[in-house]
Amino acid sequence: MKIALVTDSTSGLTAAEVKENDIHVVPIPIMIGNDQYLDGINITAKKLFELEDAGADFPKTSQPSIGECMELFAQLHDEGYEGIIAITLSSGISGFYQSLMTIAAEHPEYNLHPYDSEITVKLQGNLVLAAAEMIRNDLSLEAIIKHLDSIRDTIKELFVVDDLNNLSRGGRLSNAGAFIGTMLHIKPLLKFDESGKIIAFEKIRSMKRAVLRIEKLALEETSSLVYKDKLTILVLHSNDPNQAEQIRAFAQENFPGLDVQISEFSPVIATHLGNKSLAIAWMVDYRKLDLSK
Repeated sequence: MKIALVTDSTSGLTAAEVKENDIHVVPIPIMIGNDQYLDGINITAKKLFELEDAGADFPKTSQPSIGECMELFAQLHDEGYEGIIAITLSSGISGFYQSLMTIAAEHPEYNLHPYDSEITVKLQGNLVLAAAEMIRNDLSLEAIIKHLDSIRDTIKELFVVDDLNNLSRGGRLSNAGAFIGTMLHIKPLLKFDESGKIIAFEKIRSMKRAVLRIEKLALEETSSLVYKDKLTILVLHSNDPNQAEQIRAFAQENFPGLDVQISEFSPVIATHLGNKSLAIAWMVDYRKLDLSK
């Protein structure tokens, strides 16, 4: 079966990865005042925060154009693709997945299979790359989805934001009420819950202590995993490469032999997390799995 692979721009894929794996990336719009930018095309996280510091309106994100998605799916169908897998950012922070589910129901001719990554950034991107490998191996749609489910179950991300202003204003923090108003000099630790929503779970005084805390938690939570020797470790940041390098050094020392990558939060995710946000995350390395059957 000829299967097309689609994802959104928060997945953190490089241009080379997109080209080499024949991935179709749908950009997510960011509105700043009356100006529209497209994530991954004409705005970076650094530019986003420069505009914010210069007094620009608070950025807002929206779903990709449904019309453009329809055009893409029609084009892929016309090119002879018999099925489409669309791996999206978490449905807990975006309605994009549900919109694609509606398209799939109304246009069965596309054989569209939206897949909720329940996460975002390069963790989502690694799911996409795993799917690309399985497509090359000529696996069925059902087999690909089954493998993706197993890989998705291994994903965990712990992150810290400088403050909750962006998350609370953007409505992306499900338990904001428990934290807002008590945040002076407090750095909240966050994670995705089982429904793919962002929740704050701990308050730490100072960014230095917060980073040390997520590093300690990462060690504790991975120590008993049966597949701990097959993990890939990701360090993520928004406009803070120096701190990201320090976390990577920690990961390389404490996870010897494992792949450790640094990736930036896409502008869309940086919009919600704010400047100087950091994360350490892990998931099974799909390259160490048998994805041939």
